[in-house]
Amino acid sequence: MVLGALAALLEIESDFEVVAQARTGDEALDLALRHKPDVLVTDIEMPGLTGLDIASALRDRRSTSRVIILTTFARPGYLRRALEVGASGYLLKDAPSAQLADAIRRVAGGGRAIDPALASEAWTEPDPLTERERQVLRLADEGLASAEIARRLKLSEGTVRNYLSESIGKLGARNRADAARLARQKGWL
Repeated sequence: MVLGALAALLEIESDFEVVAQARTGDEALDLALRHKPDVLVTDIEMPGLTGLDIASALRDRRSTSRVIILTTFARPGYLRRALEVGASGYLLKDAPSAQLADAIRRVAGGGRAIDPALASEAWTEPDPLTERERQVLRLADEGLASAEIARRLKLSEGTVRNYLSESIGKLGARNRADAARLARQKGWL
């Protein structure tokens, strides 16, 4: 329902054409590669690929489509990660629809559109995790044992334990579950 409503709102704009709608991240990436939209509006968390994964994949494929993340997550860590993977915009879903339309125009024209309140917060607390620590912590958060994480990431169990230990220490957490919770709250996971 939200997807259809958003598409209908954007179609009202005389200079916009909604070329596709996707329900999963994998479908969104496939449709973006096929239709090559000027701007792709995506959420951060979806089934399958995340909006961050999509932005990164489009950047890696040198796609000309620019990405705006439209989400409920007002977390500076997510904004930083979105910009790092190539997103051109980051807005909150509770923003007025006119703000989204303006953001799409700005991004389509080569600019950026960032929620101003989040922009000032995004640089106050840097993400202490490395990408590998984030991968290991994400899998641990899914409930996987160190042996399974090691198998999936092609690492030794000792290396996985070291990454988990480093993550726990960096975040001042009690254990792997607490580390994952803290990292998720900050938008680092």
